[in-house]
Amino acid sequence: MKVLVTSVVKNDHISKNICRLSVEFDLEIKPGQFFMLKTTDDAFLLPRPLSVNDVNGNIVSFLYRIEGKGTKTISSLHENDKIQVFGPLGKGFDISNLKGKTAVIGGGIGVAPLLYLCKVLGKKADVYLGYKDSENMYIFDEFKSLAGRCVIVTEDGSYGEKGYVTDYVDYEHYDAVAACGPEIMMNKIAHICKTQNIKCYLSLERRMACGMGACLGCTIETKAGNKRVCKDGPVFDSEELI
Repeated sequence: MKVLVTSVVKNDHISKNICRLSVEFDLEIKPGQFFMLKTTDDAFLLPRPLSVNDVNGNIVSFLYRIEGKGTKTISSLHENDKIQVFGPLGKGFDISNLKGKTAVIGGGIGVAPLLYLCKVLGKKADVYLGYKDSENMYIFDEFKSLAGRCVIVTEDGSYGEKGYVTDYVDYEHYDAVAACGPEIMMNKIAHICKTQNIKCYLSLERRMACGMGACLGCTIETKAGNKRVCKDGPVFDSEELI
């Protein structure tokens, strides 16, 4: 990992309140890892944690939702503007655990860290993506070009299947599941995988202040005691979690 000030390559608004920032970076990055980002003008105090969406050579991209002052400030950056990045951080998906056929399941902004995972897994991954409606969809076409199969689900049925993405996964056809999204979605996935004896890996989302495990602000309870999402995760074996 390293801290550096780098250049913005692109920063596009790709959907309602959703942006994708691309910057120059030249270290190895694993799917599921994240960075802490901060503008150089000190417009906000604490850096913002953003998961890696994609890696292309020396360009790393982050997909994020505009929610507060930090992400709003980041969304205003333009090509060649400078930004401070710290990473890659955390433990991502261990590809050696995702052998055989893998179901990759994303919900809402939780699809962000799964694109790079699908790129690494290739056609042995089937992707299931859940969105609120057709107006809140993004990058699903990129998943289609990478995965063996791509199923799109919207809650209102305005695009693809209607309902919740967890109801359209053929769990019994997979050796492993990797997921990121709302907690209620991941709880259901973990429960189904446990009952069907399928390995399941979940990328958790928590508020992070430091990204290194020092502040303990992202602590979660596991069967082995308290762990830090930023340092011990954000990817966990679902069997670890309570």
